[in-house]
Amino acid sequence: MYPFVRMIKEMARARRMPRLGLFDSHVSHHRCWPWDLDLWMELNNGRTLTLYDLGRLPLARRTAIESVLRDKGWGMTVAGSTIRYRRRVTVFAQFTMHTRCIGWDRRFIYMEQSMWQGDECTSHALIRKAIVSKAGMVPPAELAAAMGADPVSPPLSDWVQAWIDAEVIHPWPPAR
Repeated sequence: MYPFVRMIKEMARARRMPRLGLFDSHVSHHRCWPWDLDLWMELNNGRTLTLYDLGRLPLARRTAIESVLRDKGWGMTVAGSTIRYRRRVTVFAQFTMHTRCIGWDRRFIYMEQSMWQGDECTSHALIRKAIVSKAGMVPPAELAAAMGADPVSPPLSDWVQAWIDAEVIHPWPPAR
């Protein structure tokens, strides 16, 4: 089940927090509950992706992305992701999540997210998001301009660009 109560709490908290610049990090603190576990008694990999929503949506609120999307009648959807899991998160463990926008290309916005227990990173995700309208996809430069930001993205790091390039040659639809 989707963590609606947690999301309501995080969005209310974000409303009271100071605004962030477009490339600033939103930091949030969480706990792994029993319903987040898999059969091996650790944070479920699918739940990890769901919990990353608890960072992206408050980030959108704090950077004013959310209000621009609402004013324009646009939406935002996950259009791809890659994640690296490195450390177990067990029941009742506390962790800190860092979420930030790192840039865009002509079609997508890229966000970087990570979960930490102390100084150890437990997982790291790159999320590709599409801005959508009734007419189709909206170029991210239009969102940036509507926010009063430079419509030209800062350069994406080499590993992010390599992932973007790999996605271009990834066959779609996949073979059955």
